[in-house]
Amino acid sequence: MNKLNTQHTVTLVRPIPRKGGDIKEVALTAVLRQAGSLRGLKVYDVLTSSYDALLVLLPRVTSPALTEDEIARMDTWDFCQLSNAVADFLQPNSEQNETEPETALSNAPLTE
Repeated sequence: MNKLNTQHTVTLVRPIPRKGGDIKEVALTAVLRQAGSLRGLKVYDVLTSSYDALLVLLPRVTSPALTEDEIARMDTWDFCQLSNAVADFLQPNSEQNETEPETALSNAPLTE
C-alpha cells in the first residue's frame, strides 16, 4: 500500500529499479523550501501538478535524487503521490492558517 507520511516520504507501490538496489521510498528534501528549487518553473504549474514542471523539480528535491528517466518510467500512482507530496509540502502549516486575534481596531464602531 502506498502511503504519505508527515515527513513527506512516499512509499512506492512499484519500486524503481536502480543499480545498487531498488528505490522503495522517495522523500522530499528541505531543498524544496528554497525558492531557488523553483528556478525556471511557474509556481502555478508546480502546485497544479504539471508533469513537465514536476519532471524538472523532482530531480532537484528528492532523496534519493530521481532522474528524469526514472520519473518518466515511474508508476502513475507513485507519480501522483509524489505530486501530492509536493503540493502538501508547499502548503503553509496549520499554525499559519489560524486567524489573528481581534484587535482593538476591529472593535471600533462603523461609521456611515
